[in-house]
Amino acid sequence: MEYEKQMKNRVKRIEGQLRGILKMMEDNKECREVITQLSATRSAIDRTIGVIVSSNLVECVREANESGDKNPDDLVKEAVNLLVKSR
Repeated sequence: MEYEKQMKNRVKRIEGQLRGILKMMEDNKECREVITQLSATRSAIDRTIGVIVSSNLVECVREANESGDKNPDDLVKEAVNLLVKSR
């Protein structure tokens, strides 16, 4: 699978958030502020996982329909399993 520039940018933003959280911890910021940022980062990661899985699913189903190699229902089940495992 090729990862679009937009997906890579999401991960770079998350990386920046994590660095910011580490700086907050080094600066002894309030627990509430750190937890708020950690929660925002977790949400961003969850959304990124969803984008990657859904993009991959669309690509795989399209290929399966063209080649007839795989059952699209199996691909959907696999994608759902990936999402469940990510939680």
